[in-house]
Amino acid sequence: MTNTAITVSGLRKAYGDKVVLDGIDLNVPAGTIFSLLGPNGAGKTTTVHVLSTLITADDGVIRVAGHDVATESRAVRGAIGVTGQFAAVDELLTGYENMELMVDLKGIPGREGKRIIADLLERFELVEAADKPASTYSGGMRRKLDLAMTLVGNPRIIFLDEPTTGLDPRSRRTMWSIIRDLVATDGVTIFLTTQYLEEADQLADRVAVLDQGRLVAQGTPDELKRLIPGTHVRLRFAGADQLDAAATLFPDSTTDPEALTLRVPSDAGTASLRALLDRLDANGLAADEFSVHTPDLDDVFLALTGRTTEVSA
Repeated sequence: MTNTAITVSGLRKAYGDKVVLDGIDLNVPAGTIFSLLGPNGAGKTTTVHVLSTLITADDGVIRVAGHDVATESRAVRGAIGVTGQFAAVDELLTGYENMELMVDLKGIPGREGKRIIADLLERFELVEAADKPASTYSGGMRRKLDLAMTLVGNPRIIFLDEPTTGLDPRSRRTMWSIIRDLVATDGVTIFLTTQYLEEADQLADRVAVLDQGRLVAQGTPDELKRLIPGTHVRLRFAGADQLDAAATLFPDSTTDPEALTLRVPSDAGTASLRALLDRLDANGLAADEFSVHTPDLDDVFLALTGRTTEVSA
């Protein structure tokens, strides 16, 4: 595999009159975490299905691990692993038996297969639960088992389609740690889809924002944040009169009458913050709440799409 793990040019996919992906271009460097960010229905899972050869594109040139997905699908499948939105484990089998099943499917010889199973169960802290039915596993444990099964074939590119959906915050952070370790220790490439802005911010080297089948932005998390006007101070007042009076003091500010908040552009330096508060005080005004807000991926997505990721596309 070259220094580029995935390249996509002009990817289109439609079902009847519904265009799901409308001219997608992507470039994913090897050994990085790439996040495709978007709400439900944006086309994230369809993108993963095309890249992993599960469905065919209507148009476009797509290469994964140096192979054309249209003409070299077997070679692509040999280089990748896929973990879907829901853990694909057999709940009637134990954790160990699920791993054995994957080893058999990969055609790995007995002794080597046992070594791989033992190593992965230990790595994912599933040794104690290995002989228990997967039906007894928590959501986080199922996710870990699913990912361990994906690693049996030593894939160089791993597609993680919303891998932390439905997990509690602690299990989600455990998965984040595992994902980081896969890249840092094993040197794999991770293609991650998510609707969690914090997840993309925490994990991804690069982020592509997908909305209604189109890419609306790409870049590092910091580059995307710079698309939004800078840091601001948010003030909340007790009543509308105070809010209106404060707004006249800061011509560049914006108000939210329902929330009784004033948003004032600022560099967040101590001198400018002190000057802002002194100006309020000099005019007999006081805010009930005061906070400094820096742009995050929530702001980016809202600015680019006019919606939050909580709204289905």
